[in-house]
Amino acid sequence: MGNLRVDKMRVVVVVMIMGWMALYPLLVMGSPIRHKVGGSKGWHPDVNYTDWSSQEKFCVGDWLFFLFDKHYFNVLEVNKTSYENCMDKDFIKNETRGGRDVVELKEARTYYYISGGGYCFHQMKVAVHVEQQHQAAIAPSPVPMESGSLLPSVYTCSWIILAYVLFMSLVSMGNL
Repeated sequence: MGNLRVDKMRVVVVVMIMGWMALYPLLVMGSPIRHKVGGSKGWHPDVNYTDWSSQEKFCVGDWLFFLFDKHYFNVLEVNKTSYENCMDKDFIKNETRGGRDVVELKEARTYYYISGGGYCFHQMKVAVHVEQQHQAAIAPSPVPMESGSLLPSVYTCSWIILAYVLFMSLVSMGNL
């Protein structure tokens, strides 16, 4: 009876460790961030969005949150030339849905957004440079591996070891 208790405890510990390891990539890479465009001022004329965006770090998977009055303003994704010249014709995509609009940053590149109807000339435009991924403060510095290396990562080895320990625990308990 005492042996069964030890085996159950071993399974619980292994499951807890595996759960932590499932969360580890989020801790290392960081979770997506929702950036409120313009900070507390939101998406309105005469806000310096260049200053705002230079203070933020944008990564793939992050979200832009545009908060504005949908009766006056909109959010148009445009190319660089349209952004620089405040041209709201031939936009890439109209992101306007209702004044509380969220846009996912799906790839590493620079995104350009303006508000049409002349509001772009009142500084309602923002360029957002998106990088590949976040680096959390707790993450160790990655050691680059050569392309084609046959060595598996420590993370992969840990999963294999934990799966083996769980399997052996189940076998010793007579469940497999």
